[in-house]
Amino acid sequence: MELRAPRRGDRHELAVDCIRAGIEAAHPRNVLRRTVGLEGEALVVDGERYDLEPFERVLVVGGGKAAAGVADALEAVLGDRIDAGAIVTYDPNAGDRIDHLPGDHPVPSRQGVESTRQIHDLLADADERTLVLAVVTGGASALLPAPVGSVSLSDLRTTTEALLESGADISELNAVRKHLSTLKGGGLARTAAPATVVSLVLSDVVGNDLGVIASGPVSPDETTFDDALSVLERHGLTVPDSVGERLERGASGEVPETPTSGDPVFDRVTTHVLADGFTALDAAAATARDRGYTACVLSSRIRGEAREAAKSHVAIGEEVVATGNPVAGPAVVLAGGETTVDVRGDGTGGPNLEFALSAALELTGGSVLASVDTDGKDGGTDVAGALVDAETVEDAGIARDALARNDAATYLKSRDALVRTGPTGTNVNDLRVLVVDGDD
Repeated sequence: MELRAPRRGDRHELAVDCIRAGIEAAHPRNVLRRTVGLEGEALVVDGERYDLEPFERVLVVGGGKAAAGVADALEAVLGDRIDAGAIVTYDPNAGDRIDHLPGDHPVPSRQGVESTRQIHDLLADADERTLVLAVVTGGASALLPAPVGSVSLSDLRTTTEALLESGADISELNAVRKHLSTLKGGGLARTAAPATVVSLVLSDVVGNDLGVIASGPVSPDETTFDDALSVLERHGLTVPDSVGERLERGASGEVPETPTSGDPVFDRVTTHVLADGFTALDAAAATARDRGYTACVLSSRIRGEAREAAKSHVAIGEEVVATGNPVAGPAVVLAGGETTVDVRGDGTGGPNLEFALSAALELTGGSVLASVDTDGKDGGTDVAGALVDAETVEDAGIARDALARNDAATYLKSRDALVRTGPTGTNVNDLRVLVVDGDD
């Protein structure tokens, strides 16, 4: 990962170093090095042993932004014990025993559909003597599209775009997508049954809800067709006829629900969350402490409108300076989670860019804030986020206008405040670092 960001002083350097440490800690090669190994003929995942001898075949399937790294790490551990595999990611590498297949994010594509079909075919003859290692990482909802029934890819794309622009959170978005796909909402587990499935998860979801991460391909789905319809109604969305008809038919009982808790398709499924947002926060906090700063982790579960969440984060930094609460300065105030943007304009930006620009309007003194998406792409942009201070905003009126037009990226680029990492190979939500001293 090549992290490029403006560096204007020690606080900027520290913020960048915290971001780098957080992303590196959540990279699959480091995560699996800590959590997955081979002991004789047993695969050990997060302390749990799986004897490989009873299985005639070991398959690796799945997808997401971190899937390539997980696949590479599994090949390093298991080698030729892996009989076949296929993962879908937006930045595929060349695997040895596991095929790396292309897909697109955040809107599903034709190549994603074709890649997902190969996973479905690979699982078609799985049986009791098959061990399936399911790689579940953030981004797989879009990367693994398998439109169901009469729902076309075009209709799925239109629905996804409408939900993204509406400001719907990830739980709402996935409640709809799970009822329009054959592999989401427990569909992959149903396809693989009666095989033994061990799911390796890198979470990009606040609270690590297994039914939401990657739309829960191997997890029970507690949402219903009625829930999906409620999401569309709540956000006032009009969707293609095939989508509306599918959801209405499901709500009336004409289409079977996705499998829920107690369904026998989950009898042989075990899930391990190997990394999440706190993995990155913990590493960033350790870096801050190494530099002599007090580290304060506010939460790994921050959500809501990005520009409003930013004001609260900055306010806590102000409290550190004014009263020494919740910690005394010098301090690094950290947070993660997944904020959203209610798109009203036609500009370029994303949640972390809006968070950073909103924060920059509030910052005083020498405080510095970095806000990035750990996958390296904030919203629909090609940048991870931004690094800002009180001098980033030269004209508050112009900055507020940029926010109103959802054009934070353009403004921050003009102020040389963008953070670029390229694809990081991981995805554990957003990471925000506020550096303050006690005498700002």
